Amino acid sequence: MESKIPHEFNKFYLKDVTFANLMMRRIYSVLIVANPYDVFMLEDDGRVEEKIYNEYMELGLRYPPTFTQVSTTNEAAKVLNTTNIDLVICMPGNADNDAFTVARDIKGLFSDIPCVVLTPFSHGITKRMQNEDLSIFDYVFCWLGNTNLILSIIKLLEDKMNLEHDIKESGVQMILLVEDSIRFYSSILPNLYNYILAQSKRFATEALNRHQSTLRMRGRPKVVLARTYEEAMNIYKKFADNCIGVISDARFPMKEMSPKENVLQPSPLRDSAVYKDPEAGLKLLRAIRERDEYVALIMESAECKYREKAEAESFHFVDKNSKTMSLDLRRIMEEHMGFGDFIFRDPTTHEEVMRIRSLKELQDNIFKIPNASMLYHVSRNHMSRWLSARAIFPVSQFLKNVTWHKLQDVDAHRQIIFDAIVKYRHMKNIGVVAVFDRMKFDRYAHFARIGDGSLGGKGRGLAFLDNIVKMHPEFNQYHGASVQIPKTVVLCTDIFDQFMEQNNLYQIALSDAPDEEILKHFLRAQLPDSLIADFFTFFDATKSPIAVRSSSLLEDSHYQPFAGIYNTYMIPNTADKYMMLQMLAAAIKSVYASVYYRDSKAYMTATSNVIDQEKMAVILQEVVGHQYENHFYPNISGVLRSINYYPVGNETAEEGIASLALGLGKYIVDGGQTLRVSPYHPDQVMQTSEVETALRETQTQFYALDMSDVGSDFKVDDGFNIMKLKVKDAEHDKSLNYIASTFDTYDQIIYDGLYEGGRKIISFAGVLQQEIFPLPELLQMSMKYGSCAMRRPVEIEFACNINEDKTGELYLLQIRPIVETKGVLETDITKIPDDGCLLRSHNSLGHGVSDDVVDVVYVKYDDNFSAMNNYYVADDIERINRKFLAAGKNYVLIGPGRWGSSDHYLGVPVKWPHISAARIIVELALKNYHVDPSQGTHFFQNLTSFGVGYFTIDCNSESGGFIRKDVLDAMTAIEETDYVRHVKFDKPLKIMVDGIKQEGAVVINES
Repeated sequence: MESKIPHEFNKFYLKDVTFANLMMRRIYSVLIVANPYDVFMLEDDGRVEEKIYNEYMELGLRYPPTFTQVSTTNEAAKVLNTTNIDLVICMPGNADNDAFTVARDIKGLFSDIPCVVLTPFSHGITKRMQNEDLSIFDYVFCWLGNTNLILSIIKLLEDKMNLEHDIKESGVQMILLVEDSIRFYSSILPNLYNYILAQSKRFATEALNRHQSTLRMRGRPKVVLARTYEEAMNIYKKFADNCIGVISDARFPMKEMSPKENVLQPSPLRDSAVYKDPEAGLKLLRAIRERDEYVALIMESAECKYREKAEAESFHFVDKNSKTMSLDLRRIMEEHMGFGDFIFRDPTTHEEVMRIRSLKELQDNIFKIPNASMLYHVSRNHMSRWLSARAIFPVSQFLKNVTWHKLQDVDAHRQIIFDAIVKYRHMKNIGVVAVFDRMKFDRYAHFARIGDGSLGGKGRGLAFLDNIVKMHPEFNQYHGASVQIPKTVVLCTDIFDQFMEQNNLYQIALSDAPDEEILKHFLRAQLPDSLIADFFTFFDATKSPIAVRSSSLLEDSHYQPFAGIYNTYMIPNTADKYMMLQMLAAAIKSVYASVYYRDSKAYMTATSNVIDQEKMAVILQEVVGHQYENHFYPNISGVLRSINYYPVGNETAEEGIASLALGLGKYIVDGGQTLRVSPYHPDQVMQTSEVETALRETQTQFYALDMSDVGSDFKVDDGFNIMKLKVKDAEHDKSLNYIASTFDTYDQIIYDGLYEGGRKIISFAGVLQQEIFPLPELLQMSMKYGSCAMRRPVEIEFACNINEDKTGELYLLQIRPIVETKGVLETDITKIPDDGCLLRSHNSLGHGVSDDVVDVVYVKYDDNFSAMNNYYVADDIERINRKFLAAGKNYVLIGPGRWGSSDHYLGVPVKWPHISAARIIVELALKNYHVDPSQGTHFFQNLTSFGVGYFTIDCNSESGGFIRKDVLDAMTAIEETDYVRHVKFDKPLKIMVDGIKQEGAVVINES
């Protein structure tokens, strides 16, 4: 019968734990007050500071405390008045000035500082302590010269200081120790802490890198010491939901006694109403069991008669007299508090069925465990307890509520446990650069590094993107739409250094040899053999083509443009893993070689960087897409910019712009025809607004990876195995669902969607206008959070798969700050005086500064201008433009009406090739010829692709900008026709465009 999971367990959310926020309150400095002999013993024989330091380092703990040692109360007071002390430890003193006297004096002067008394145990001291008021001291311990006790005291106090905060913050667990015997808790605490801290080192291996491993140890269970029944119950009631176990003595002080019960000796706490109750331990454990049927309850006693009573009520028992007492206690804690490995047992024979050492092992084996064993452990909540002890709180808290009473279905429990682990591992992987571990990296793993060097620019960008996604769960708020980065492994820069040195490649690399020769030497070199097993693990986890991308130290730098200089190769996925290994190795070596190609060296020189300072990390990343016969590609690739220097209509510069294309993103990088859309205005796509424009300016070709090109014969050209296909091929692949429209040749109209016959237009109408997939909203979030996190405009590369069922995945591939290469605009254009300008526009497109243009070509016009001759104007300008193209120069183009209009009455009917050498295009609105501005819509793609500025000036309005035509008319013409003049300035004009404020000016250089 199929297992049915109730609705309440189908949908669950796991809140991540930030271990860095735990154990925030620490004991950093300890003052030890001891007589000269004990000080000497501590320093020379005990070496307490060294031992504590070594203990901390061995356990991977940070911030070991420092110790100050004094011998008298006066010395102690001097230190306490001048230094921040977190803990005072008073050790055995002189005959007339013992530890209690010293501690009482210090506590009287500094009541807020924790004070602990260490005392040797003898019959005389025991007798004296019965009459001492010990309540003013935080703790009294039995001192036998064991420095481990001092570590335990520090940990016990730190646990007490952080208990409430850490439980509320993250659900940290607690072990409650109930014991009033000073001698016994002084003995058990070092053993207990030793065991718990050693266990925390083991569960820290669940972390994904060393830093997280250290932080994760802060999530260990805390130990809380209670010395009376009332104290124990108060602590338990307050933190019951986070208690994984109670270790209790049999007899200890308790107020609530029956009159018939024997009155025993008074407690050391000097409260005359409190006496030791011989049944206090049993009463406490019974009360706790009533509240929680699963919590581990252990009784320890030196009186054997309590064993039978404890075990009769299913409490575990430890004999204090046993020589193996500490081992017995550890065994019970391991079995019943979730420490150590999880051992699945046969409920009948109690024999071991399976041993689980890690979360991944539990995930891999949960469906293999026999039903009877699974039922035994699930019905006792063992799984939740084991996860709690390993600080995997989100899953343990969730599973704790899925009790056997609520869901009596073994298979349902299996599925719920599996789903919760997968969700947790996915959550923990996001935003973290894990150290690659073959035992942990699987299809649920996410981002890992091999090596200890830098991730490089792209690698850092990817890790940053991953963290942005993690910090903003709203990315995944839409049903059927997920946002993530692809599965990624980075070979850090130290692997590159090792490869270069071991293969002695620097000589050929830094030479002037041709690129092909350099590549040949690199392909012959050997990568470290240690990578082979890692690569095989990555293949098994990925099961898709792999992109091998450069990630140099300088790429995607915050301060300089350095993108697109090195190569990116793609290798197909094959069943033959050794063939894939050969291809992957060749691709990595080819990326390394590209650092030293001629173009790279030239770019290094141009950007004032030194080639031998450059180091290369390599990103291995699953390629986004689907396989269609012998090729592979995604439905959508794109580049998103958080600032738009060519806003049209009601778009604004700050709303950003996206370029979308079918197929691999290389098509966009190579300058292919893409669809330009603002994510905030997805229904306003200029290229599909008119039939003629849509047919002319939408994508007709796309790129795909050739899955049949298998081999390690790599070329300098990283696109050697990339296929250029036609949209018709995508139609055959059935990959155009929701991203294409159909042109009906009979009706001369474009219909959104796929229909029989007719040319297919890549319009992305399904995702942009029909809301099949929330791409616009996800791109808005990507821009908003990306630019906010980087504190500057960003460019983000992405790819997207849209499935037949309208679900989809958006993969963010890269983020880099936008660094303009066309000159940095440092001047506020509005502050430039009018008399220094040739023209000014308050409605400008484009961005940047240029100062290498001296020529102006303008249409001759006056107050009686007529558009009748605009065809002739177009002919003249086309001819002049050819001359500029031949000379490799640019000019400023000025004229009335709309440039590129098909209606010559609205403007000059030029095509883009006729004006392609223009650096700035200016359209004028005249008094008797007032045409609404076009903003260059007729050749908008070319304007944005070539970075051409477009100014609109309305001569009829004071706020519409101006042009000093008198200056142009007064100049000698280089060439003049009936309709057009070409003039030349002696010094270059300074062309300035502020794409954010949409201000533009052409400044005359008169210096």
